[in-house]
Amino acid sequence: MWEKLEGIEDRYEEITQRMADPEIVTDPARLAELAREHAELEEVVTVYRQYRQAQAELAEAESLLEDGDPEMRELAEAEIVRLQERMADLEQQLRYLLLPRDPRDQRDVIMEIRAGAGGEEAGLFAADLYRMYTRYAERQGWQTELLSAHPTDLGGFKEVIFEIRGRGAFSRLKFESGVHRVQRVPITESSGRIHTSTATVAVLPEVDEVEVYIDPNDIEMEVYRSSGPGGQHMQKNATAVRLIHKPTGMVVTCESERSQTQNRARAMAILRARLYEMEREKQETEIAEARRAQVGTGERSEKIRTYNFPQNRVTDHRIGLTLYRLPDVLDGDLDPFIDELIAQEQAERLQAVGFEAR
Repeated sequence: MWEKLEGIEDRYEEITQRMADPEIVTDPARLAELAREHAELEEVVTVYRQYRQAQAELAEAESLLEDGDPEMRELAEAEIVRLQERMADLEQQLRYLLLPRDPRDQRDVIMEIRAGAGGEEAGLFAADLYRMYTRYAERQGWQTELLSAHPTDLGGFKEVIFEIRGRGAFSRLKFESGVHRVQRVPITESSGRIHTSTATVAVLPEVDEVEVYIDPNDIEMEVYRSSGPGGQHMQKNATAVRLIHKPTGMVVTCESERSQTQNRARAMAILRARLYEMEREKQETEIAEARRAQVGTGERSEKIRTYNFPQNRVTDHRIGLTLYRLPDVLDGDLDPFIDELIAQEQAERLQAVGFEAR
């Protein structure tokens, strides 16, 4: 491990020097490529240097044990304990950082939310989840764009598909895939009874055209007028697009843009992401049924989180974490759950390669 870390530090220094080279500075594409690699290595190099600094301080503290002054020896012993604990923590961080990374982690995300069981209440919950994720994106400094929506009469969604663009978006949001459950008194309930409704969330990494080839002959395209406000804003031309992928029967619609060309491009992006994810899941199943890319099994039928309004409670069932601040979570405060899910995934991966998480 230490030889690998030395090699990483050497590469980091090499890139730092090359980025100052006049020839590189005048080549924006090459400079951007080096800057990305530099940023990827920076965290592990920083932690490695902190470890070496603690190691040097430990050697200095241990030399003080030979001092004849009892008070000085006592201080040295306390410092040794502190530095040993710090070095153990830093070593654990380094093991995490050296784990192979999911190549999809830095990608933008296409998120799909669909109402499940519960009728109109499920549609309203889907709208709550859509707001929760857009607020979380705002907190992260990411951008969101609505791609497709099928609203309900009461202001919910039967389905809503949107894009989240930002560094590391998939690395944090991939844990949100699954069934989300809500327990509350619906606005349609006159007797005050608590109902349980569900919505499904799918998180797909955006993929490039070169990664997923779609034969044009496999696509059937239909165009229609997009649904929207009437009056002067009503579409007179058929700009909305429906794509049917004949080999799989997959249907994608998009009507968020004002031109047919833009809607077709958006619909193709969604279709590519779905096909990529479908193929990835198929490959993982063939490799090993028990192996999953996400925490838990990732199956859509699994209830991953419950939002209980009467108790002001949100529980993530995969990690057993419960928070009693439901409004904050629905306002996008998801980091406590996501951080814990990432920590659990890292611990499982460390154990898989023969290391124990502390």
